[in-house]
Formats: sequence, C-alpha cells, structure tokens
Amino acid sequence: MKVILLADVKGSGKKGDVIDVSDGYAQNFLLKKKLAAVATASGINEVEQKRTAEAYHRAETIKALKELAARLNGAKATVAIKVGENGKVFGSVTTAHVAAALSELGFEVDKKKIVLKSAIKTVGTFEAEVRLMEGVSAKVSVTVVPA
Repeated sequence: MKVILLADVKGSGKKGDVIDVSDGYAQNFLLKKKLAAVATASGINEVEQKRTAEAYHRAETIKALKELAARLNGAKATVAIKVGENGKVFGSVTTAHVAAALSELGFEVDKKKIVLKSAIKTVGTFEAEVRLMEGVSAKVSVTVVPA
C-alpha cells in the first residue's frame, strides 16, 4: 500500500515521503496513529508542489544570504569600549558588541552568527567571521577604540 507520511517515522521515512509499505503496517500502525495518509493522485501531486515550493524558497534564501555575505565581506566595524590607562579593555569585546557595530553600518546580523578567533581584550584591529549559513561566510574587520 502506498502512503504519504505526515510525520517522520523512524525506519520508514521523513515527513512528505511517499512510501510503499505492507497493508497491515499501514492500516494497523501508520493510519491508526495518523502518521500517514493513503497516497492518492491529488495527495502525491500536492506533496510534489510543496517540495518544489520549498526548494525554491530555500534557493532564494541562499541567494539572499550570499548577496549579504558579498556586501559584508571586508566591512570595517568600529567598537568603542571603556579602556584603562595601559590600553587594556575592561572586560572584553563580545559578539554582541560586533553585531551592534555592524547594525550601525546597516547590516542586521545575529550575534550567534559572529565568530571571534579569540577574546578581544585590547585596543586594535581584529578579524571576525560572520557565518550566515553552512558554506556562506564573510570576513569583517573589527577596530576597537577607547571610549
């Protein structure tokens, strides 16, 4: 019996898959627990349309993130922070500081996507990486100045 999975089923498939299973397994487990629906021509067509729409939206998102990475690459963010007499920063510059500096430049980036190689505890220029998604990242220059 062909069924369309309505949820992920371990050992059978993922949500939206059209699979062929035994009649007893389909009737007594998948359909009874509402994990699947009987595969009709219209249901299969609907699943295919959802899959193509999802692929299109994913491609658009990747395209937008790559454009953002291209614009963001090489950007210079300046962070002003309180500094002691010998140039040592009170605390350290965090990804939240870098995200705020980038938002002042017009880039809305989540602080969780920013990676610093090491803790920034002195005044100077440092490199940070913005990982927008797997395979899409940009290098940003962060300049720490005394406030």
